[in-house]
Amino acid sequence: MSPTETPDTAKAEAKPEADKPNANKKNTKREISVEIPAEEVARETEAQIRRYQKSARLPGFRSGHVPASIIRQRFGEGIKSDVAEALIPKYFRREAEKHGLVPVSQPRVSDLHIHDGEPLRFKASFEVLPEVPVEGYRELRADKPEISVSDEEVEQALNNVREQHATYTTVDGRTLAEGDFAQASLEGKPKEGDGKPKEANDTEPAKPVHMDDVLIEIGGKNTVPEFTKNLTGASAGEEKMFDVVYPEDAPDKRLAGKTFVYTVKVNGIKQKTLPELNDDFAKELGEFTSLDQVRKQIRENIVAEKSHTAQREAKDKLVDELVKRNDFEVPESLVDRQIDLRLERGLRALAAQGMKVEEMKKMDLPRLRAGQREQAVHDVKSSLLLERVADLEKIGVSDDELNQEIESIARQSKQTPEAVRARLTQDGGLDRIRMRIRSEKTLDFLYHQSA
Repeated sequence: MSPTETPDTAKAEAKPEADKPNANKKNTKREISVEIPAEEVARETEAQIRRYQKSARLPGFRSGHVPASIIRQRFGEGIKSDVAEALIPKYFRREAEKHGLVPVSQPRVSDLHIHDGEPLRFKASFEVLPEVPVEGYRELRADKPEISVSDEEVEQALNNVREQHATYTTVDGRTLAEGDFAQASLEGKPKEGDGKPKEANDTEPAKPVHMDDVLIEIGGKNTVPEFTKNLTGASAGEEKMFDVVYPEDAPDKRLAGKTFVYTVKVNGIKQKTLPELNDDFAKELGEFTSLDQVRKQIRENIVAEKSHTAQREAKDKLVDELVKRNDFEVPESLVDRQIDLRLERGLRALAAQGMKVEEMKKMDLPRLRAGQREQAVHDVKSSLLLERVADLEKIGVSDDELNQEIESIARQSKQTPEAVRARLTQDGGLDRIRMRIRSEKTLDFLYHQSA
């Protein structure tokens, strides 16, 4: 290589699989063959040898004075590996850019040829984004049901507020009866041989339950019948042990079909007193002067919640329809990444519920990954389609919108906006937030234009 030549003169031949005879034009897999000039390989080899000379410790030689010939002899394979590691990523990126290819996966290198005095040759297989068709998005129509709130819903919500302000007083000199509350501590353990998952899809084993101070309503509609049966007639200080057989359709799937042995100690007997529903109660809530004002605010809150839920469901249906109308192949690397994200969120949720790392390690991850695949493919397709719609409609995210989101995160995390921005800049979070805001704005566009 002459002094005026640059590494950019490396030869490369790109052979996208989609350009091969009989290949599917929608295929996301590509392969390029790259040849790096021998002069560039030699220059990098010399640089690696100098690096080895600085750190090599060999008998008979002073530190930093090992001859290059000895370095080549002793560390030849390691030097070749380091040369390849230094040159391949750089030249792969350059050649991909030259051919207008944007990799979305790490390249898989094959047919590596690296010998002294010769060019370095390799093939790189990788995935690219597909051409995303986005037809019929302007013809989408969203469900926009009328939002109504009944008086019964308002009264139920008002009663819930009333329950939250209930007071409990201790009752002495008698045993537990229906309507009372047992102030208790309890310990629940899976019956021997009944703590393991019963079904292949039962991923969460039953775990012991321990509560030091809990109120159990005797005869309450949400109280497990066995608790009412065994605690009725118990006195303060008394301890009861009994089994609870949970039905197969129990809401908590970790308990469904399992038997627990409970030990319950009654520490006290309480009676509940509810506040009267009047203007004085309204004033205790803070910002109200009458009960009618409370009811009005409750109705508005329910309307807002129903509207939000209806709009979210309508947007989900719009995205589902958009995916159905536009079929295309998605890169496996993006699907795998989405599966990773979904599993990570699921495992974090299990950890928050108390599942230990040892228990997580016993889970059948290949089966769990397979179970997430269909939804992951849908997620990737919907994301690519929304990006394409945003491009076509020129939907962007302003700096003000990004700053507002950062300030919101700062308030929630009790940090300064500057600290949040610094952290997000460091880990690439700003780009993810910008993409999320853009996706939300695109969904809003689809929803409102479908009227």
